[in-house]
Amino acid sequence: MSDRDLTLYQKVLDGDKQALEEIYDKYEKLLFSFAYKTCGQKEMAEEIIQEVFIKLWTQKATYDESKGKFSSWIMTITRYTSIDTVRKKENHNYSLEEERDTLHQEEPSAEDLAEWREQGELIRRAMKKLSKEQGKIIKLFYFKGLTQQEIANKCNLSLGTVKGRIRLALKHLRKELSNNKEKGGVRDA
Repeated sequence: MSDRDLTLYQKVLDGDKQALEEIYDKYEKLLFSFAYKTCGQKEMAEEIIQEVFIKLWTQKATYDESKGKFSSWIMTITRYTSIDTVRKKENHNYSLEEERDTLHQEEPSAEDLAEWREQGELIRRAMKKLSKEQGKIIKLFYFKGLTQQEIANKCNLSLGTVKGRIRLALKHLRKELSNNKEKGGVRDA
C-alpha cells in the first residue's frame, strides 16, 4: 500500500470525508470497470461501487495492512459485493418496463471505455500467459463468481488444488502486470 493510501485510509477511519473522496477519485474507475465486467449492467455496477464505499465509510469492511495491498483489498471487497448483488438481483423478477428503461440508460463515456479496454487488454495478455488450468480457474472464480468449492466440484479437483492454482495464478498475474507497469503499460490505480 502506498503511503498516501495508508494516510487516506487512516483519515477515513477518523471520519474525514475529504479522504474518502480522494480514495473514491483514485479507485472509482477501476472498481466500476471490475463491477461492470461482473454484472454487465451500468446501473448495477454503480450500485455496487456505492455499496463498497459505504462499507469503507461505515467500517463494515476494514483493511489490515499486514494482509496485503490496499488496492487488492478494495478489489476483493468489490468482487464480493458484486457477487452478492448479482445473486440478489437474480432472485428478483424484473418487469418489461424496467428492462426497457435499462436499455435507455446513459452509457459510459468514450474515455472510460478506452481506459477499460486498455486495462482489459493488459489483463487478457497476462491471463494468456497462465497455464490452461490456472486461466480456467481464475475465470470461474473472478468473472463467474463461483466459490472455490464450486470450482472444485465443477472441475473434479480437490479444494486444495483449486486454492493452490488460484494462489499461483495470482502470483503470475501480479508479476506480469508489475512488469507491464515498469514498462509504462499500466497506470497506477
